[in-house]
Amino acid sequence: MRPGFAIRFALREMRGGLAGFRVFLGCLILGAAAIAAVGTVRESIQAGLSAEGARLLGGDAEVELTYRAPNAEERAYLEGISDRVSMITDFRSMAVAGDARALTQVKAVDDHYPLVGSVRLDPPMDLTTALDGENGLPGAVLDPTLMAQLGVTTGDTFRLGTQEFRVMAALTHEPDSVTSGFALGPRTLLREVDLKEAGLLAPGTLYTTRTRLDLPPGTDLDARKQALAAQFPDRGLTWRDARNGAQDVAEFVDRLGAFLVLVGLSGLAVGGVGIATAIRAYLAGKVHVIATLRTLGAGRWTIFATYFVQIGLLTLLGLALGVILGAGLPVLLAPVISARLPVPAEFGLYPAPMIEAAIYGVLAALIFTLWPLSKAADVRAASLFRGADDSGRGLPAWHFLVAIALLLAALVGVATWFSGNTWLTLWTAGGISGALLLLGLSAAGIRWLASRGRRVARGRPALGWALAAIGGPGTSAASVVLSLGLGLSVLAAVGQIDGNLRGAIERDLPDRAPAFFFVDIQKDQMPDFRDRMNSDDRVSRIDSAPMLRGIITRINGEPAREVAGDHWVLNGDRGISYAGSLPERTDLRAGTWWGGDYTGPPQLSFAAEEAAEMGLSLGDEITVNILGRDMTATITSFREVDFSTAGMGFIMIMDEATLASAPHSFIATVYADEQAETQILSDISKAMPNVTAIRVRDAIERVAGILGGLAAATAWGASATLLTGFLVLIGAAAADQRARIFEAAVLRTLGASRARILASLALRATLLGAAAGSVALLAGILGGWAVSRFVMETGFEVMWPSALTVVGAGIVVTLLAGLAFVWAPLAVRPARVLRGRE
Repeated sequence: MRPGFAIRFALREMRGGLAGFRVFLGCLILGAAAIAAVGTVRESIQAGLSAEGARLLGGDAEVELTYRAPNAEERAYLEGISDRVSMITDFRSMAVAGDARALTQVKAVDDHYPLVGSVRLDPPMDLTTALDGENGLPGAVLDPTLMAQLGVTTGDTFRLGTQEFRVMAALTHEPDSVTSGFALGPRTLLREVDLKEAGLLAPGTLYTTRTRLDLPPGTDLDARKQALAAQFPDRGLTWRDARNGAQDVAEFVDRLGAFLVLVGLSGLAVGGVGIATAIRAYLAGKVHVIATLRTLGAGRWTIFATYFVQIGLLTLLGLALGVILGAGLPVLLAPVISARLPVPAEFGLYPAPMIEAAIYGVLAALIFTLWPLSKAADVRAASLFRGADDSGRGLPAWHFLVAIALLLAALVGVATWFSGNTWLTLWTAGGISGALLLLGLSAAGIRWLASRGRRVARGRPALGWALAAIGGPGTSAASVVLSLGLGLSVLAAVGQIDGNLRGAIERDLPDRAPAFFFVDIQKDQMPDFRDRMNSDDRVSRIDSAPMLRGIITRINGEPAREVAGDHWVLNGDRGISYAGSLPERTDLRAGTWWGGDYTGPPQLSFAAEEAAEMGLSLGDEITVNILGRDMTATITSFREVDFSTAGMGFIMIMDEATLASAPHSFIATVYADEQAETQILSDISKAMPNVTAIRVRDAIERVAGILGGLAAATAWGASATLLTGFLVLIGAAAADQRARIFEAAVLRTLGASRARILASLALRATLLGAAAGSVALLAGILGGWAVSRFVMETGFEVMWPSALTVVGAGIVVTLLAGLAFVWAPLAVRPARVLRGRE
């Protein structure tokens, strides 16, 4: 027959309404909406970062330096290309008010700050007025959190180093806070000229200067960047401009969004189970129609095309509704979402996430509809007279299997392209496929156990009926386990990973980590510092080392990024130390150490794991810019550096003769009892006000909070999968209702009471829910173990509270879906039902 006949038949079939396709449409709408919503929020944030780039950066462009400010020549050049210039100095310090002490991130500014945007204070006042201070003391504005930690209010005083400051206001808004990076302490804002008497910026002190530029309109930013590099090569100047002012934030948002979209694909996989189930149930009710068409001469392809067109039109309807819902909800909820985001966002309808969701939806719909559609074409005309259909047995024809395999490959390829992360996509696809395989096998195992377990249920009619329904023909066990199990598997894996990572950070790490990091210790202060620690019995260990910071610029004479790509070691400056003799607790993995009396050409020891990732070998030459000067050293050894203990670890250590004469300070880690921490902090801050103490427990709490937020975001993504699974359960329960009514009629005829039938139906749902939850828990534990062991490289133990919650959720969700359709079987009149089956 011609294609027109198939289209005409399809349209006639659709006149009956959408009664058989509610679950089909619901699964498509939810799956597409979840992906479109995540993509829309991601695009909105990216647009906000792009539009607000100059404000977030603090100017049209920025030049960053470590350990120093621009010299006179560099400053004159920057002023010559700009309309206005503003420089800030950023560093950590200890704020002291009476007996209270707190770590703070200090930003020292000039009179031109901020070039773009505005600072908001409480009580409202001009920033210049606030920093002028009063009663002979310079002013400062503090983050409200820092004010609470110090116990100060407006008008009180506090000390930084040796300088007293007056608290003039609370800092409620900092226009360039997003680009400041991760901070261990809340902000203090003050004038740079007021730091001269504080004694904080001594030679070797770790600080960063950022010179912001207000460029003339129409400035070619690329040309300016290249001109700066040509004018001051090898000076360690790092350029950023408004186009990538919040690049790190943008990359994080993009990667998190891509990950959540991949999590959303698990929702489409669950929806695919519902799609296949809905189509199979719909086509089962059309056996006589298909057989009649075959009797009238319709060929296999006409049958296939008829229902393919029908389902294709419904797919387009479902995807359109899902994409509109997913893209529209973030726009409607923009005020609520914006208030909770720490970054700007410009909400709107963006084509890219809508197209992405539609492509995913089309591919998923094709993959899960081809199998049942291919079997519909196998219905023979004899089915019209035989009253049965055996087309569902066996595999589809080989060309359908090839088409499904190609569509699966296309889905993985598209996901890889959209996410930009091949390994993450492949791991996600493998995890979803493995989970579906495990759940499918488990469903078959559950049916087998149920069929064998009826002997155990002798004398317990309700249990026996429940097991017979689970293990007998036409059971919904596969639909329940597959649809519910995948969502619960993701939630279980997230719970296990989050629990183990939190445990490693909050429980295990403090036992191995130092109590404090002390930075900016001057060389002449080290003897007194060691004496104080050695005199305290509660201090078990002290490690100290000289510390500088530098940027790797070249590897074997070639630009570093051309050799090692975007490895994290090349992202900004890194800590560098020096040593003569081999330091204690140093595990040398390859090469030789230079020795304590070495005075030859510069040599370098590199962290072994990072060197392998960057493709470095013994004998390679590394050029590092330190204090604006390029220094080239030869790699002569590789060391094991364990960052998991939060102790002292340097990517690079040079020989002593090369760096000892450079301005630098010392860093120390102190391992002490928790009861000794307060006194240690008090003594060091009084005796050495320039030294900054970083309490490791506080840092651990901040990191744990960030990880908790990431786990929550992933759990919300997984909850969409669970919601889709619940919808599939509703569909399976609705499709199974006719069989339940007939079953209830037979049982009522045999004398069963309504209470016993209700108990049987509830037991059936409870057993299936517990089975699905248990299988999902097993899959989640396996996934959590794999991620913890091979990705996070931490220990693993089962988080039982989270585990039991997953099993309980499986029982509750299945029970709710089952009980939603329980009243019709209970209210049935046996005679009417049995008479209708004659």
